[in-house]
Amino acid sequence: MEIKNIKEILDASLIEGKENLGAVVKHIYASDLMSDVLAFGKSDSILLTGLANHQAVISAHMAEFKGVVFIRGKKPREGSEKFARENNLVLLSTNLDMYDACIKIELIRKGKYPQQKPPSITKKTEDILLNQQFYIEGNDFAKAGMASTNLKSTLKKIGLDPKLTRRVAISAYEGEMNVVMHARRATVNLLVTTKIIEVNIDDEGKGIPDVELALQEGFTTSTEEMRAMGFGSGMGLPNINKNTDELNIESEVGSGTKLQMKFNI
Repeated sequence: MEIKNIKEILDASLIEGKENLGAVVKHIYASDLMSDVLAFGKSDSILLTGLANHQAVISAHMAEFKGVVFIRGKKPREGSEKFARENNLVLLSTNLDMYDACIKIELIRKGKYPQQKPPSITKKTEDILLNQQFYIEGNDFAKAGMASTNLKSTLKKIGLDPKLTRRVAISAYEGEMNVVMHARRATVNLLVTTKIIEVNIDDEGKGIPDVELALQEGFTTSTEEMRAMGFGSGMGLPNINKNTDELNIESEVGSGTKLQMKFNI
């Protein structure tokens, strides 16, 4: 399959490598663990990853891949485009998540892709009012809350109901603090349509062993140091659950956690 076909299938935007879109790939390798890419990836592949940093691009080059597709609208950090250009790599970005991207490619490959896309607010574009991205660094208590503050300011400028904005801001802040305390970094995606607000926090961290237990009020894995700063009372996820209209949590121990928070307008 040519990379330009993958770009079309995933409705991906081109970051770098226009002249190499005709390159043929034999395999699709999906992973956020670069050690696995180097250990198990096969040459002439293309990498699907949510790891939006320079190492993902370097790892793809070392494994003799043809390019990288960054999922969930992510884009690599500064320096990656130049490296890709110098090493004939294609860099793409798709709004799909890892699962949907892999399934879509496989169904196309087998000629079984359905004509109608599955209903999902993140797949609809005709009524999108706003789509923004913010970043959180783990263990950076000095800047903790800045992403949520910027998110709240953005919503206030739109003129949404103040009570709704408050619920979204509180949920985003609780999610941000969980990242600061328990993860290495995270990306926050804010989507506003005419019917819904969606906040997705995708972190790289240690993950949650028992999501149901973590949703119980008072349960905490925070350290004494964190509690001394006023954080980690065990109300983070329960408070998010209380303020959202729909909350979905996916977590993998040793990899990270994805929070999908939805608020009806």
